[in-house]
Amino acid sequence: MTIVIHSARLVDEGQVTQDAWVAFAEGIVSARGTGPVWREIAPAEIVDAAGALLSPGLIDIHGHGGGGAAYDDGLDAIRTARAVHLAHGTTRAVLSLVTASVDDLAARVAGIADLAERDATILGSHLEGPFLDAAHKGAHTESLLRAPDAASVDRLIEAGRGTVRHVTLAPELPGGLAAVAQFVAGGVAVAVGHTNATRDQAAAAFAAGATLLTHAFNAMPGIHHRAPGPILAAMQDPRVTLELIADGIHVHPDVIALAFAGASGRIALITDAMAAAGAPEGHYLLGGLAVTVRDGTARLDADGAIAGSTLTQDAALRLSVECGIALPDAFAAATGVPARALGLDDRHGSLRVGAVADAVLWDDGLRVRDVWVDGIRHVG
Repeated sequence: MTIVIHSARLVDEGQVTQDAWVAFAEGIVSARGTGPVWREIAPAEIVDAAGALLSPGLIDIHGHGGGGAAYDDGLDAIRTARAVHLAHGTTRAVLSLVTASVDDLAARVAGIADLAERDATILGSHLEGPFLDAAHKGAHTESLLRAPDAASVDRLIEAGRGTVRHVTLAPELPGGLAAVAQFVAGGVAVAVGHTNATRDQAAAAFAAGATLLTHAFNAMPGIHHRAPGPILAAMQDPRVTLELIADGIHVHPDVIALAFAGASGRIALITDAMAAAGAPEGHYLLGGLAVTVRDGTARLDADGAIAGSTLTQDAALRLSVECGIALPDAFAAATGVPARALGLDDRHGSLRVGAVADAVLWDDGLRVRDVWVDGIRHVG
């Protein structure tokens, strides 16, 4: 069945196109253009956008759950959490796993690999740990943190069967740079994060093949005028994408604007959402650690550290625009930029002809009206 969405303001690939239309057929974008030409297609279903904003589906490369469920907890939990984020425009996602034993992580990435074979909206897994700096552990169990070793890295790569999309590690740990090279050789993107790395250590990791900075500004040294740290190392390297939790809690709105200015075209809006996203406030567990969510902020009971977020990507978009980020740049940060950061093919993160037919129609307040995945309407 062919579907045409017409009379839209299409925001895609860095620009806004007025009076645009997009046609979906057999799960892909079959045609697009402007004006009334769409009438020649004779579609089976017609959607009049009436001037509303139309974008590619959002892609979250770092999130841990939602709807009261965590991605660490198996198939049913994954389905519950993904449904929450789909309703907020995230059509495809990488499932992030918190620190656990290598045995447990291997089992979890193997399960996600099985799921990804049946559900193409699951892009794979993200290992946030266990190769993290204890002093910047955030909401990770300190007793499970460790330096990387070749055998453990191999085991995790093999367990994922090509679906471990990226891994966060602290490159200053013993064996850290070797692990960067080993993961990259295994087809895994490496993110510097939960780290005490200096600027030079971070730059060495990027030279070794790391291409991401995990939730920039959080769980790492800040920018100091005599010690610029990993953030500036990432901003200065055009190969590196900076993840950003744009919720106004993890990162101040002025710093959100600074990040977009300092790494133009290389900001990926992530949620880092834990189970409480889209769920009532109260008490939760994150990787076995007790968390209390109050006033939209998740904090560890033990020490008050921020423990993930309750963010959805549509909210991150709205705040970014409120911070003065141009609409095309904000949307790119939730679509094309994360797709490129993980080396996804050009069928993702855009509504170009031949791309997967994932799309979101937005109201004037940048709230989700309709969502399509593979050309099938799921929300609206």
